[in-house]
Amino acid sequence: MLNYSFRWNQALNALPQLLDGALVTLQISVLSMAIGIACAIALTVFRRSGNRVLVGFALAWVEIARNTPALFQIYMAHFGLGNFGIHLSPYAALLAGIAFNNAGYLAENFRGALKAIPDTQTRAGRSLGMTALQSFRLIVLPQMLRVAFLPMTNQMVWAILMTSLGVTVGMNTDLAGVTQELNARSFRTFEFFALAAVIYYVIAKAVTLSARLVAWRLFRY
Repeated sequence: MLNYSFRWNQALNALPQLLDGALVTLQISVLSMAIGIACAIALTVFRRSGNRVLVGFALAWVEIARNTPALFQIYMAHFGLGNFGIHLSPYAALLAGIAFNNAGYLAENFRGALKAIPDTQTRAGRSLGMTALQSFRLIVLPQMLRVAFLPMTNQMVWAILMTSLGVTVGMNTDLAGVTQELNARSFRTFEFFALAAVIYYVIAKAVTLSARLVAWRLFRY
């Protein structure tokens, strides 16, 4: 028989704390995406370099990032590196794990985007006297990012949701961590986690809708 007594007032009273946690979640997500995009571009360049070492390094990164759980990657950053004397805080470990994961997926997105760009674009740049690096940076890269823009949006949403894994390494300042702390003090599990889920949903939808608006404004022609 259902005899649970809902107490939404406790969860609503804690809304400012949850929103503070949401800001930390957004901060980690944005930073992990910035690092992930930079690393993914580097991995894309490595795979095009023809150097076996660089190609092998890029392929290994992508394979590990895409074929192992994100939780394991965060664990390795926090606990695994500690065995080698590298001790990361929960914040840094969560950021490193998500950025590593983002880079692996984004590198594949960029590889697919490059296939949509004709090789004649690069040859045209070279014919104008550009070096291979200049041709990639000034001609190919902007087009690649344009093609991969919406997939990057999906990865941003995934990064936001992945931050919830931080509770497993002691992260207690993001949205999931704050929710867990509040739940531990009040035992109002349903109310707090339901409200946190709504906040995650609103953030994810806001990112998606904003990205569509930006894409419509920038890529209409």
